[in-house]
Amino acid sequence: MDYSKIITIEPGKMGGKPCVRGMRITVYDVLDYMASGMTEDEILHDFPDLTREDLRACLAFAADRERRLAGIPA
Repeated sequence: MDYSKIITIEPGKMGGKPCVRGMRITVYDVLDYMASGMTEDEILHDFPDLTREDLRACLAFAADRERRLAGIPA
């Protein structure tokens, strides 16, 4: 998935952390909600500005970051 148009990094917003579409919802927040057991439907209910594609983009971003940290080519 090409998450580059969904996951944004702006130095002056949220301390430069990766966010979803420039909103003040970080990739970390979304991943933390998922890790705590929230379902996609629960997250989307609590954050109606998010979409399923946003959630998939967060997962793709995290997977890509892990690959880069491990030195595995894309």
